[in-house]
Amino acid sequence: MSPPADLFGDTPAAIVPARATPAPDRDIGRLPRPATDSPLRLTPPANVYLGTSSWSFPGWRMVWEGRHSPGTLSRQGLPAYAALGLFRTVGIDRSFYGPLSSEQYAEYRAQVPDTFRFLVKAPGLVTDAVTRGEDGRGLAPNRCFLDVDLAVERFVEPAMQGLGETAGPLVFQFSPVPRAMLEDPARWVEALQAFLAALPREVAGRRPLYAVELRNPEFLTPRLMRALRDTGTRYVIGLHDRMPPAERQAAALRVLDGGSGEGWEPAGPLIVRWNLRPGFQYEQAKERYEPFDRLVDEDPATRHLLARLVAVTVRAGQPAFVIANNKAEGSSPLTILKIHETLAGMLGAPGPAM
Repeated sequence: MSPPADLFGDTPAAIVPARATPAPDRDIGRLPRPATDSPLRLTPPANVYLGTSSWSFPGWRMVWEGRHSPGTLSRQGLPAYAALGLFRTVGIDRSFYGPLSSEQYAEYRAQVPDTFRFLVKAPGLVTDAVTRGEDGRGLAPNRCFLDVDLAVERFVEPAMQGLGETAGPLVFQFSPVPRAMLEDPARWVEALQAFLAALPREVAGRRPLYAVELRNPEFLTPRLMRALRDTGTRYVIGLHDRMPPAERQAAALRVLDGGSGEGWEPAGPLIVRWNLRPGFQYEQAKERYEPFDRLVDEDPATRHLLARLVAVTVRAGQPAFVIANNKAEGSSPLTILKIHETLAGMLGAPGPAM
């Protein structure tokens, strides 16, 4: 099932190939091991899945014993990451740049315990309305945008089959759309709803957890929340320079669940991706925060709000997923540790009203 042709105009375009995988490094040495004195050797509460958006950063001295190259950590660091205790989830961003096979997903699954869950991003092949050049600029309409058959064949089925019980949220992150599409948000939401409704409800004997993340605040409307509710899809609180602050997105989540203010009770999982500090571009944040071994620009207010959302969610019997990026505060492991500490205090006392 492909989107209506007139949604994007008549200009044909080829899909930009997936980015090439970096050549493996030549490091020879011991396998990465979890740091023996790490403050991350903790057990989060049941139904709480905290983690980072990737795991291949040599500067994370609180995670790794010894020194390793990014290539070594990318290939061999996941078991050590998952063994620490605090991290029960991680983001697979690699799938956004090119579809992965079920065998590749199965390799990830084999490196973690059954209680671990992966948050996986759908390929931009089906979530970006335009094809892009090497510099990220849009080139032409993407004819594969919102193509259900491609989404199922190249993403949903391989991820669910390969990851098995470790499959967590399947996130459709939608890149910024062309200006022309912003002139009719209702039409965009209608096309998205048709796409989500056509996705399979069961794959490999399991029910996929579909979720949507935005990069255009213009689409964050009650109409979108109704569309997500009708298709059983969760909204991802995506904290990014392009999007509204966490408070507004949390309010949208309450609309999705049919409640408001004091009466809100989550009707499904909480999914948060804390991507980028407001006012920064990714490259600016990277330059400021490397080697990602300390918190540089702390945001305790956002951490507190996210901990409150997690507390309310797990009290309602729903799972909560929080993924942090290094570009949020400077070091995603330390961001997750701070959220865990705040959450522990909340769950040890009567919960705050939301």
